[in-house]
Amino acid sequence: MSEFFTDLGTALPRLVEEGLRDTLLSFLGGAVLMVLVAVLLGLATHQGPIWLRGISRAIVEFFRGTSLVVQLFFLFYALPTLTGVDLGSMWTAILALGLNYGAYGAEVVRGSLAAVPKGQWETATALSMPWATKIRRIIWPQAWALMLPGFNNLLVMLVKGTAVVGLVLLNDLTFESEQVRREVGTWPAFLAALIIYFLIALVVSGVLRVLERRAQRRLGLGDFGSQKERRTDDETDDAAPAHAGVA
Repeated sequence: MSEFFTDLGTALPRLVEEGLRDTLLSFLGGAVLMVLVAVLLGLATHQGPIWLRGISRAIVEFFRGTSLVVQLFFLFYALPTLTGVDLGSMWTAILALGLNYGAYGAEVVRGSLAAVPKGQWETATALSMPWATKIRRIIWPQAWALMLPGFNNLLVMLVKGTAVVGLVLLNDLTFESEQVRREVGTWPAFLAALIIYFLIALVVSGVLRVLERRAQRRLGLGDFGSQKERRTDDETDDAAPAHAGVA
């Protein structure tokens, strides 16, 4: 048992030193691109003219309906052959991750915009607001609070999705854990990788929960639950003596 923990202690710093950088870079780059793609496609699908909605929907369905691994291979091997454009390993990983998860994010954005009460849209239109002002000042703050739980799930999935970027020659955590396995054994190497992936996902999820609470507070929703609980407690306290008297 002591040997196992010794091997685990050897594997963890090795993976952090040699594999964490590429995993974090591909995640951060993919996350930024994911949000941009999700917002653009989500807005186009929900608010664009019919022809733009059709194009946006086709893009979303294409990237949701094809394998991330195949997309990686196409961008890394086929694209340079077809166009002469070589993106390199890191940009290939970022582009594939951003487009793939951005397609799923587009549905989160579209659904959140659709969930904003119709009266909010009608009020902004009645005030003759320009479209951009209506979205920025009235609709987006409400939709943003609804999007964050969905983005939280997608970003955690994106953390796990970075495990395939080693297929395009990046030294990510999964690739390095295979190298470390040859030295310390299977259990310590992959357990160390699991721990690091879990910690990254935990941090990402925590940050998104903070953003979600802030977005709700800006809409005046942050203390609604606690106020409701306090009102219920007060009503219970007021009613208790009457029930006691009847008894």
